[in-house]
Amino acid sequence: MSTKEIKLNEIPQQKLKDLLEFPCAFTFKVVGANRESLVDDVIQIVQKYAQGDYNPRQNISSKGTYNSVSVDIIAENIEQVETLYSELAKIDGVRMVL
Repeated sequence: MSTKEIKLNEIPQQKLKDLLEFPCAFTFKVVGANRESLVDDVIQIVQKYAQGDYNPRQNISSKGTYNSVSVDIIAENIEQVETLYSELAKIDGVRMVL
């Protein structure tokens, strides 16, 4: 597996699927209201579509209002990535998925 840095803002005319070679490492960052079960909810969804053991990283905002949870997966195909974006965005309190 090769590592390639992709700056989406520099190539807006290309689609994500055209930039990735599968399988590949892919990181999802979920930003939402800071609540106790956010990390568990994120991991539950990720494991539903990409089974494995995950070590999520979280960063709580300075005022404690928001929490960002980052999870690294090995993506098998673009459909898996698109499904995870969609399903993670449905989690209660989530503001964005990057």
